Amino acid sequence: MKELHHFLNGAPVKGTSGRFGDVFNPATGEVQAKVPFASRAEIRRAVENALEAFPKWAAVNPQRRARVMFNFKSLVEAHMDELAALLSAEHGKVLADSRGDVLRGIEVIEFACGIPHLQKGEYTEGAGPGIDIYSMRQPLGVVAGITPFNFPAMIPMWMFGVAIACGNCFINKPSEKDPSVPLRLSELFLEAGGPPGVLQVVNGDKEAVDAILDDTDIKAVSFVGSSAIAEYVYTRGTAHGKRVQAMGGAKNHAIVMPDADLDQVVNELMGAGYGSGGERCMAIPVAVPVTDKIADALIARLKPRVEALKIGLPNDPDAAYGPLVTAAHRRKVMDYIDLGVQEGADLVVDGRGFKMQGYENGFYLGGSLFDRVTPEMTTCKEEIFGPVLQIVRAHDFEEAITLPSKHQYGNGVAIFTRDGDAAREFAARVQVGMVGINVPIPVPLAYHSFGGWKRSAFGDVNQHGPEGVRFYTKIKTVTARWPKGGVRENPDFVIQTMK
Repeated sequence: MKELHHFLNGAPVKGTSGRFGDVFNPATGEVQAKVPFASRAEIRRAVENALEAFPKWAAVNPQRRARVMFNFKSLVEAHMDELAALLSAEHGKVLADSRGDVLRGIEVIEFACGIPHLQKGEYTEGAGPGIDIYSMRQPLGVVAGITPFNFPAMIPMWMFGVAIACGNCFINKPSEKDPSVPLRLSELFLEAGGPPGVLQVVNGDKEAVDAILDDTDIKAVSFVGSSAIAEYVYTRGTAHGKRVQAMGGAKNHAIVMPDADLDQVVNELMGAGYGSGGERCMAIPVAVPVTDKIADALIARLKPRVEALKIGLPNDPDAAYGPLVTAAHRRKVMDYIDLGVQEGADLVVDGRGFKMQGYENGFYLGGSLFDRVTPEMTTCKEEIFGPVLQIVRAHDFEEAITLPSKHQYGNGVAIFTRDGDAAREFAARVQVGMVGINVPIPVPLAYHSFGGWKRSAFGDVNQHGPEGVRFYTKIKTVTARWPKGGVRENPDFVIQTMK
């Protein structure tokens, strides 16, 4: 049985707590590795390493930090196939999705390579008689990220790419379900020229999370996961004086207007609803066709496509998606399907009976499609996080805006229409943080910022982009006056200081 490790101060380190978790092969259902769960003492050891490394790393000029990030980007690209295979083996994503996971992380590393420009301050000459004012953005010190299972490459890079480029030292606590990719990224960062202690990985469970939140030497924490835990992380972290950005759950809606191209909509919904087994916070689990006529036409097109979904091994290039991450998560998704039936929704396609031939113990689940779901249903209120698409019918445009706007989550939303005026009004009025217009998964590119509203995000500053730079730096403003006269009139002093 393979035993994983922590990565501390530039080297792999065995866990000492005596506690371990199982890392499964989702395709077979077998345990393939044991991951150590860190104690508070091990978290503290990582913090002390980072405290020691921080002054020297913060003093490195931005150009040289950018060169390390450039080297890291090149190494991640060179190891793309290795990272994707490692990711698929632990998460269950098909290889195409795993490569996309790595690629979206690389995009933020590319953005972070511009840190010499991004970290510049401001300057005002002559703010008063002989007075100049300037500001500088300085790193916070030791910061941490608590990252989820569904994007074990992308989200760590979203966090540590910007944090480290700004001059901070970063401790990553990845998901215990698939920790190998974050560990490999830390090795590649060291190979790229990153000093020991600047990027460390400590595996663990709640004990490790609490240790991170309680340690006063950790100045900021970034989190992605469920809303209940996001709220916990935000509340406990800020109580200890930290900056916290905690991204939670989602229930993203796709509004389908009567003038939409339904063939395009169906293609987009198949990818956005079922891609990566629906285990994405920016997936589209709810489609909102406007009028029954459009709903009926949409269902007629979707039903055969969902029934024909090819579910396969992660290395099957023709598979739409692979197994879910764990047996427990598969059971949770199936329980939501059971509940949807009990609540009275129309189960048009039932994926619960799917079995992968030869891999019956794997964590596979077929695609499911519900019609006539209502906003009052629990399955509509809560995040399912699986290959389940729900249809909520709207009578008109106003109702279509209201549905996502009144939902407890406000991560992403999309509208499909040919009407520019309707799209513009929708984007302006809908109460959701990220909006797509004929774009099903509106994740902003790396030079913009990512973040939702309501229970999808706790904290005031979003991830990556300019917001990420602001989150991982503190601003210092200097007001300087150099009066005429004084020592400047002493020529000996001037000559002496010029030597």
